[in-house]
Amino acid sequence: MYVWPCAVVLAQYLWFHRRSLPGKAVLEIGAGVSLPGIMAAKCGAEVILSDSSELPYCLEICRQSCEMNNLPQVRVIGLTWGHVSQDLLALPPQDIILASDVFFEPEDFEDILTTVYFLMQKNPKVQLWSTYQVRSADWSLEALLYKWDMKCVHIPLESFDADKEDIAESALPGRHTVEMLVISFAKDSL
Repeated sequence: MYVWPCAVVLAQYLWFHRRSLPGKAVLEIGAGVSLPGIMAAKCGAEVILSDSSELPYCLEICRQSCEMNNLPQVRVIGLTWGHVSQDLLALPPQDIILASDVFFEPEDFEDILTTVYFLMQKNPKVQLWSTYQVRSADWSLEALLYKWDMKCVHIPLESFDADKEDIAESALPGRHTVEMLVISFAKDSL
């Protein structure tokens, strides 16, 4: 198991907003070790963790994280980005979608946003809270956000005390350049 630097930054954002989380429906996509989803659940959110249905080992890691954190109420489901599955269709409307370092490979960007768009159809007010590590200045979501009628707000790390090399005594995010975004439907879609 490995905790990515972006997960610590997103967990810090959740902690900063912990008073707004009780009772919120939260889905973490590409959860892996699930630090952000675990944090949301510990803060009172109704959390569902997901990772690729094609990677049962990743789903098992999600389950182990729930077990180690005494969170038996947290569901773990397989969702593969860009695929319409029974689990995706059965999801209730979400208030927040968490995504820590899922914008890793540009060829996955559209599949991720397609899945998010589907979830936004169920609740047009849902927000995607995402952190990502800057790996190339040439990679951009701008055209895809326009295509899917979404907007993006950059959240400065200093606004939630995440602009340090170590958060919660973790030595993460270290010297990695991490960005925080909130993605939602563009205003004219509501």
